[in-house]
Amino acid sequence: MKAGRPAFDPVLLLAAPALAYMAVVFALPVLVLILRSFGTPTGPSITAYVSFLSDGFNWRVIGNTLRIAALTSLLCLALGYPTAVALARSKGAVQALLLVAIILPLSVGVIVKAFAWQIVLRRDGVVAAFMVMTGIWDQPQLLLFTESGLVIGAANVFLPFMILPIYSVLKLVDPNLQDAAATLGAPPLYRFFKLALPMAMPGIISGTAIVFSLAASMYVIPTLLIGDRFQTLATLTARAFLLMRNEQLGSTTATVLLVLAVSIVMLSSWAVKAKGDSR
Repeated sequence: MKAGRPAFDPVLLLAAPALAYMAVVFALPVLVLILRSFGTPTGPSITAYVSFLSDGFNWRVIGNTLRIAALTSLLCLALGYPTAVALARSKGAVQALLLVAIILPLSVGVIVKAFAWQIVLRRDGVVAAFMVMTGIWDQPQLLLFTESGLVIGAANVFLPFMILPIYSVLKLVDPNLQDAAATLGAPPLYRFFKLALPMAMPGIISGTAIVFSLAASMYVIPTLLIGDRFQTLATLTARAFLLMRNEQLGSTTATVLLVLAVSIVMLSSWAVKAKGDSR
C-alpha cells in the first residue's frame, strides 16, 4: 500500500493564530450583532426584519446603497483596467514608480481624503474650473453634496483595490499573446474581447467584488461628501446606534448590509471558479 499524504497537514497550524484572532475580534462580534437583531422581550423573532423591509424608505436606502456601490465599481473599473494593463506591461523603474503611485495613497486616511474632496468638489474647486475651462460647463456647478461627487470621491479612495487584483492576473499573462494574435490577422477589437478581456476577467471580478463591498459599507465618505439627506445602509446603521440609540434597528440594518456584502463576495468567487473551470 502506497503511502499517501497525511490526512492533516501540520503546516495548516501556522494559520491557527490568525484564525483565532479573527474569531475573537470579528466573528464573535458579528454573531452577537446578528443575534441582537432577532432579540425581543418575548424571545427571538423576525419582527425587526419584517418592519424594516415593509418600510418604503428603507428600500430606497437599499437602492441608494446598491446604486452608489455599482457606479463606484464601474468608475473604478473604467479607470483601473487601463492602469493595470500599463502596470503589467511596464518594466523596471517605471513599474516601481507606478506601484508607488498606486499604493502610497492607501497610507492617507479616508477622513483626510474626504475633506480634500470637499475642497475639490466645491463650486470654486478644481473640478468645476476644469469643466468650465474645457467648455463642458457654461458656468461652475456644485458637485459637493451630489451623488456624482460621492461616486468620484469614493472611486478615488477605492481605485487601488480594483487595480491590484487585475494587475496580479495580467502580470501572469504572456505579453506576446497579443502580438501572436495580431500576426494571425486578429483585429484590435477581436483581440480585446476574445483574448485580453477573458484573461483579465478573474482579476476584474475580484476587484469589482472588493470595491463593491467597500463602497456599499462606506460611512465616512458619504457623511462628508453628501450629508445626512442621502442615506445608505452604513449611514443608517450609524444613525440607529449613535443618534437613535436603537440597537435592534442598527443590528438589523448591519445584518442586511452584511448579507449583501457576503452575497457579492460569494457570487464573485463562484464566477471566478466558473471562469477557471471553463478554460
